[in-house]
Amino acid sequence: MTRTLPARPRRATAAAVALGMVALAACGSSGSADGDSEAAKGNDAGAMADYAVGDQFTATEPLSFSVLYSDHPNYPIQDDWLLWSELEERTGVTLEPTVVPMSDYEQKRSLLVGAGDAPLILPKTYPGQEAAFVASGAILPVSDYVDLMPNYQAKVEAWGLEPNLDTLRQEDGKYYVLPGLHEAVWQDYTIAVRTDIMDELGLEEPADWDEFRDMLAAMKEAYPDVYPLSERFSIPTPAGNLLNLLGMTYGTSAGWGYNNQQWDPETEEFVFPGTTDEYRDMLEYLHGLVEDGLMDPESFTQDDDTAISKLANGRSFAISTNAQTLVNDYRPALSATLPDAEIAKIRLPAGPAGDVVSGTSLLENGIMISAAAADDENFVAMMQLIDWLWYSDEGQELAKWGVEGTTYTRDADGTRVLDPEIDFIGLNPGAPQHLQKDFGFSGGVFAYGGTTDLLWSTFSDEEVAFQEGMADKEVLPLQPPFPLDELEREQATLLETPLRDTVQQASLQFVLGQRDLADWDAYVAEIEAKGSTQYIDLVNSAHERYVAENG
Repeated sequence: MTRTLPARPRRATAAAVALGMVALAACGSSGSADGDSEAAKGNDAGAMADYAVGDQFTATEPLSFSVLYSDHPNYPIQDDWLLWSELEERTGVTLEPTVVPMSDYEQKRSLLVGAGDAPLILPKTYPGQEAAFVASGAILPVSDYVDLMPNYQAKVEAWGLEPNLDTLRQEDGKYYVLPGLHEAVWQDYTIAVRTDIMDELGLEEPADWDEFRDMLAAMKEAYPDVYPLSERFSIPTPAGNLLNLLGMTYGTSAGWGYNNQQWDPETEEFVFPGTTDEYRDMLEYLHGLVEDGLMDPESFTQDDDTAISKLANGRSFAISTNAQTLVNDYRPALSATLPDAEIAKIRLPAGPAGDVVSGTSLLENGIMISAAAADDENFVAMMQLIDWLWYSDEGQELAKWGVEGTTYTRDADGTRVLDPEIDFIGLNPGAPQHLQKDFGFSGGVFAYGGTTDLLWSTFSDEEVAFQEGMADKEVLPLQPPFPLDELEREQATLLETPLRDTVQQASLQFVLGQRDLADWDAYVAEIEAKGSTQYIDLVNSAHERYVAENG
C-alpha cells in the first residue's frame, strides 16, 4: 500500500523561534574549519578518488576497521549474519567489532576512550555524550572532515539541519560527534493503554494530562485493586520515559531528557530546570497520581519484566511504550494471559506548555571517531565508508531492510515488502526467521536516521495512523549553543553529576510523598548549595561569549 507522508509538524511561533534560536543565526559560521580536511587526504589508501552522492562506496583494496558494538540482548551479535557478508561484498571492508553488552556500553566506551584503547569507530553515541572526551583530545573534531562525506553534507543542507548541528559545537567552534540525521521530527515514545478497558468504561483517548488523570481515575473506580498506571523504563533512570514526556509538555526537562540547563526565551538566559515552577508543577501532578492510587509507587524502582508482568496479569492498564515494545513485549504477554485484552499507543497528551513535541529528535544517536584514526593511512576510506553506510540512501536501506530479493522485495508501486518467512516488529508474526536476530539488520548500531519514507517503511498501518495523529504538534525551538572552554568544562563536570543526582533523588521523594512539596524552598536551597547558580553562570557566560563571537 502506498503511504502518503504527512506534512512536518509545525514549528513554534515565529516569536518563540526568534528567541529560542538567538544564537543560531550564524548557522555554522562558527565552524570556519568545517570541510577543511586537505591534510587528511594524504591518508587516502584504499579510498575512492571521485566518491560522490549516489555512488556505491567500494574500497580500492580490501580494508578492515575496528568498531565498538553495542550488543542488544534481544538480538545478540552473530558471526554469520548476512549484514557482515553483504557489507564486505559491497564495500570491500570488513568491520572488526569490539562487542560490549548494551547495559555496559556507555561505561565501557568511556574506559576504552580514556585508556587510549578505543576502536576507531564509536557508534551509538548520543549528542552531548561526546563532551566529556573533547578536552583530552581522544576523539576527532569530525566537523573538520565532513567534506569527505558527500551524503552527510547533502542531507544536512537539504533538511536544514545546520542549526541543529550548531547545538553540538564546542568552544573551539567544532563538533565531535556525527549525529544520525532525520528528515523530519518524529516521536515514538508515548503511553500504551488497554483499549478494551477504555471501551468497557466508555472512555475517550485523553487529549492532555488532566484528561489522562481522569481516565486513570475512572479505571481505578471500576477496578479498585488495580494501579491503572505501572511504569517501566525505570532503570537506571526512575520513570525515565514518563518523566521525559511530562517534562517536555510541562515546559521543563526531566527523566531521560533532563539537563541541568534550560533556555528561558522570556529572559533570554539559561535557568536551572530542576528548581523552576514548571518542574514543581510536574512533580505535583505525579505526586497526585501516586497519592490517589492511580500510579503504582513501585513504578520508579521496578525492572521492565516486573512492569510487563503486572500488565499481563491485569494488575495495571497503562505503561510507557514505543512501537517495538508494544508489538514485541505487551501484546505477546497479554495474549498468553488475557487473550481478549487489547492495547495500543495513545497520542502523546498535551501539557501546560501546549500540544508540543521536542525538535531535538531530528538528531539521532551517532558516531564518535577516535583521534588516532586521522593518522591511519586508510582514514579517507574510513570516512567514505561511514558516509555511505550511515548516511547514504542505499547504505541506510541496507542497514534497515537488508538485501532486496533476499530479506525483502518491492511491490508494483515500489513499497518494500518483508519476506513472508521473516518477521520484524510484528510485520509477519510467527515467521520462522527474524530480521534482527537471524540477519543482523535493523539493529541499533547501524540503522538509524534517514528519510521519513525509510523511517515509515517498516511501520504497521497502526503506527502510521499514530504518526499521522502526531504530525500537527508544535515543534519546540532548539536551545541555543553554549560551548564551554576547557576550564569551564572542568568546572561544569564537577557540578553536573551531583546536581543531577540530587534533583533525581529529591524528585522521587516528592513524588512518593516521602518529602512534602511544602518543603520546596528548602530543596531549592539545597540545590543552590550544590552549585546550581555557579553552573548556570558558567553556561550563560559561555552562551554570551558564543553570541559575541558569532553575531
